[in-house]
Amino acid sequence: MSILHEPSDTKLLRRTFGAYPSGVAALAATVDDEPMVLVASSFTVGVSLEPPMCLFAVQNSSTTWPVLARAERLGVSVLGIDHSARVHQLAGKDKAARFRGIEVTELDSGALLINGSPVLLECRVVHDYAAGDHRVIVLEVLATNTNPEQLPLVFHNSQFHTPVAV
Repeated sequence: MSILHEPSDTKLLRRTFGAYPSGVAALAATVDDEPMVLVASSFTVGVSLEPPMCLFAVQNSSTTWPVLARAERLGVSVLGIDHSARVHQLAGKDKAARFRGIEVTELDSGALLINGSPVLLECRVVHDYAAGDHRVIVLEVLATNTNPEQLPLVFHNSQFHTPVAV
């Protein structure tokens, strides 16, 4: 008897992946004078310390990533609990409304950072790999900042949560 199931049922697989808590990151830059943002719960830090690298995965069907990929630099903002009401807006289909009412800082490189985020990074794309129905994007970290007073937003079981101190 097996306690495991084959991953052929996409609903079961999505539920299984969703049972692993993750942070929520907004990757953003100004491209062709337009602010662009992509929200990812697949963002991972600590891929490498020398050189410093992080990564995320993006769906092949994304219409935002092909534009954002052209940016010289990307701002990565790990969203905080104060951003929970704005995540769906940032990830929404209406690209013109994504930043409406959201305070950002634009770096000289064009990278955009969302104010009030607990973790901020300026990155550049160094690798882009095909991975099934996604692409895995490896970023080199060029600059960082943290705000320990801000708690990160956690995505778990298809819902946003506030971290609980143990």
